[in-house]
Amino acid sequence: MAATSVPSVWSKGQKLFRCSVTLDQASRRFSENGDKGWFRSLFVRKVDARKDAHSNLLSKKETSNLYKIQFHNVKPECLEAYNSLEAEVQNRLHQDQDYPCEVVGSWNTWYGEQDQAVHLWRYRGGYPALTECLMKLNNNKEYLEFRKERAKMLVSRRNQLLLEFSFWNEPVPRPGPNIYEMRTYHLKPGTMIEWGNHWARAIKYRQENNEAVGGFFSQIGDLCVVHHLWAYGSLLSREETRNAAWQKEGWDANVYYTVPLIRSMESRIMIPTKSSPLQ
Repeated sequence: MAATSVPSVWSKGQKLFRCSVTLDQASRRFSENGDKGWFRSLFVRKVDARKDAHSNLLSKKETSNLYKIQFHNVKPECLEAYNSLEAEVQNRLHQDQDYPCEVVGSWNTWYGEQDQAVHLWRYRGGYPALTECLMKLNNNKEYLEFRKERAKMLVSRRNQLLLEFSFWNEPVPRPGPNIYEMRTYHLKPGTMIEWGNHWARAIKYRQENNEAVGGFFSQIGDLCVVHHLWAYGSLLSREETRNAAWQKEGWDANVYYTVPLIRSMESRIMIPTKSSPLQ
């Protein structure tokens, strides 16, 4: 039995070796022929080389808008009072031309982190406008009293400074009723340019129903963060609109190449407050 089992094992080993050699030779020939680019494209997506700061390459050149997004976690019993107080202050700042800022939208989170308010501000004029506004507010006794009163209603708060992607629409007031989805992507460091390259082509697949509101990337605060803001008539409309994108040739490629760039992602479904320009 021992004499016959050795050749059997050796024979199987020879076959495995020959298969391995054949596969190796095939791979070598494949990489050396004219299909090398196709083979490599299965694993590597070539993007434009970085030649400048991503803020210069990806943001709008014709404007110098700076955005601030605020996330306020409110005590549950204070949410109604908070919304009323915040709306009053926002309306006053809107009407006062001395303050170079405007509210783009205000929401309460419906699905996602509960008892949360989200505010998006625009500073036309960039960092100088932001600095001017902050200096004036710090000398405004009425506004300082408002902040003290608001602080009593909050559990925590955080913010970010953002720039808008050049290939997205600038957010403008819209009538309702709508629900809003903010999809937040935390990207791997160094991949923002690649993300922008793909979405500059892919945004056309998501504009048929006027759902694209705005796209932003962080400059100060949590870094390597992207926010995409969408508007839908309802949760059902959201589902139908998102499913329709998969029927368009090219959308699947965008998802395929951008998913590996993401470290984590989050979706918020938000309801606009009564005073929000985005309804």
